[in-house]
Amino acid sequence: MLLENKGIKTDTFYIPPFDLNVGEIVVLNLFQGAHFYETEMLIREILCGRIPNENVIIHQNLTFAEHFFESKIRSFFYPVTVGEYLKKNANPDSPYATKIYETEWINKKTKVNTLAGNPRKSLSLYATLSKTENIVFDLRGQDPQGAKETYTIVKAVVKNGGSAILLDGFNEMKNDCTKYIEIQWKKN
Repeated sequence: MLLENKGIKTDTFYIPPFDLNVGEIVVLNLFQGAHFYETEMLIREILCGRIPNENVIIHQNLTFAEHFFESKIRSFFYPVTVGEYLKKNANPDSPYATKIYETEWINKKTKVNTLAGNPRKSLSLYATLSKTENIVFDLRGQDPQGAKETYTIVKAVVKNGGSAILLDGFNEMKNDCTKYIEIQWKKN
């Protein structure tokens, strides 16, 4: 068991109990809406162990597949390239460190800020997977095809001994995961 959630309670929501084991994908549906981003950030911090919660026991660390961010000044004067990003964020000994180059038009000199949502997410996902096979991820910034591709990549990692928690806003993966959990909103 990598993670044990005995039920996360706040003033506004409740997440029912679940466990995460090797070889499992848990889909946690937060439902879309104005609350989504703030709720996702709080839950990811709890699941990755950055914010302690008495009802969450982490037996093995999980890593969130971070979104790429670059300051406006940096992006204008000296934008980050794919090669620079991977050098800083990926384990060079992993096959995932160079997986992004399988996209024929992406190379080491491609500026990350020119990538659309799908390849940008793939870049950060591959960098994360080069360091760990136990992740928390989302599909924000991706179109439906890109979301499906990301999920397929993660499923392959999980099948080979990894584990994952998807923080999602929809129920499309409900029948394509090990466990499906829905957040319960408290009524005011």
